[in-house]
This record gives sequence, structure tokens and C-alpha cells, in this order.
Amino acid sequence: MPELPEVETTRRGIAPHVEGRTIVGVNVRQPQLRWRVPETVQGAVGCLVTAVRRRAKYLLIDTNAGSIVLHLGMSGSLTVQSQNKVVEKHDHLDIVLDDGNCLRLNDPRRFGACLWQGADEPTLKLFEGLGPEPLTDAFDAKRLYELSRGRTVAVKNYIMTNAIVVGVGNIYANEALFMSGIDPRKAAGIVSRQRYELLAQNIKTVLAKAIEQGGTTLRDFLGADGKPGYFRIQLKVYGKVGESCPQCGTAIRSLNIGQRNSFFCPKCQR
Repeated sequence: MPELPEVETTRRGIAPHVEGRTIVGVNVRQPQLRWRVPETVQGAVGCLVTAVRRRAKYLLIDTNAGSIVLHLGMSGSLTVQSQNKVVEKHDHLDIVLDDGNCLRLNDPRRFGACLWQGADEPTLKLFEGLGPEPLTDAFDAKRLYELSRGRTVAVKNYIMTNAIVVGVGNIYANEALFMSGIDPRKAAGIVSRQRYELLAQNIKTVLAKAIEQGGTTLRDFLGADGKPGYFRIQLKVYGKVGESCPQCGTAIRSLNIGQRNSFFCPKCQR
């Protein structure tokens, strides 16, 4: 599924085309996504887009009346297109702009979402309890270390917990742990402060590099311009079971941790 770098890539791609434009329509062709698209999303019609933000893996199209909240689900994409472009099978929703273009949500599996956060309404529950963004100063080794004490959960699952830090998805958790030499099965509570220093920095590094390269295309992620991401060619362990470790030559292993496929080098990671 699109992870934080893919969502941030999409945000950066659509923002210049959307900010400062007026929404003239929200055309919902398939209302039943992960959650049913509420009729209140029509509150954005006639409003000026003031900003396009990202929180965790959610995109927020801000107006003075409120925000359209979008999630790309497992295989969704959000692209800028002419509103006259032929509608494809899985094009479920258009946010129509005053320049003749639209933001078009394509979501074959319908695990994505489109919700409405009114300016004067309570914060949506899906935003409650979220940890800091990983590329901000609010996320650091001190936080990782202190919140991990006494935890027996695998460190890979720990850093993928949104209450600890948002947006560290499966691909990038695998990569950051490899870069840090930490076995993904290791209990979070026994990882040292020194090793968390390295892990926090590597989480920031791998995410920043992925954003720079436009995300990671594994199957069907497309950026806002309809082009795939290219960070996949830089992956060191993810999806490389049986291949040689780039550091020591040992065969990369794969196992299931927390119902997610995990990849690691049994020699380099301890």
C-alpha cells in the first residue's frame, strides 16, 4: 500500500495545482469506499483551497469551511487531470477545480477513504492518539528509547505503531532496521539507547531518500503525475529473500512478524 513517502510525494505533486483554486464540485461516483463518503463533503464546494497537508498517511485539502480528508488505501492514486478526461473503471471520485482540472481518486480495491472534517467540528477519531511525524524534531531517539522500556513487542512492530511515530510502514521499517543492524525480532524494550539513536536517524534518512525519489513502486503506486516511484531500485533487503546481503553476502531471510512479511540479514542484524 502507499506508505508515507508515496503520500508525501502525492501531496507535493498536487499542491501547486490545487492551492489557491476554488472547488466547484465534488463528484462521487462510488460512495462506498473503506467508509461511505459522507454527503457533508459537499461543504467544500465553493471554497478556496488554502493548503494541501499530510498527517500520517492522510491527505487534507484545507478550506476555510473544513478539510477533505483522503486516504489512498491499498492501491489508490490521486492525480491531477482534466475533468473532461474519460472516466476509467475505478475512478470513484473527482474534486473539480475552477480551472477545468480535477483531483481524481482511482482506487481498484476501494480501501481508500474520503471524509469531511468541518472547521467547527470535533477532530475525527482517526487522528486521535497519533504520534509525531518522523521527519520532524518531535521524533527522536529519546522518544523511541523511553517509550520502549518494558515492552516485549518486536522492535519492527514497535516502530510501526502509529502512537509511537506515524508513517513508518513495512517497507521502510525493514530498510531502517537493516541500516541500523537491528534484528527485527528483537524485543523493543531491550534495544539500547545508542542503537535507538542510530535507528531514529536511519528512519529519517530512508524516508527522506524515498520522498526524494518519488516513493516506492512495488505494484501499483503512481504519483500525482501518473508516474511510478523509483526508490525500489535502492531497497537493500525488502523483497529480496534469498538474495545476497549487500554488506556481507549472506542470504536475506524472510519471516512473518506481526502478520507482515519481514526481510533481514541474519548475520548483520542482531
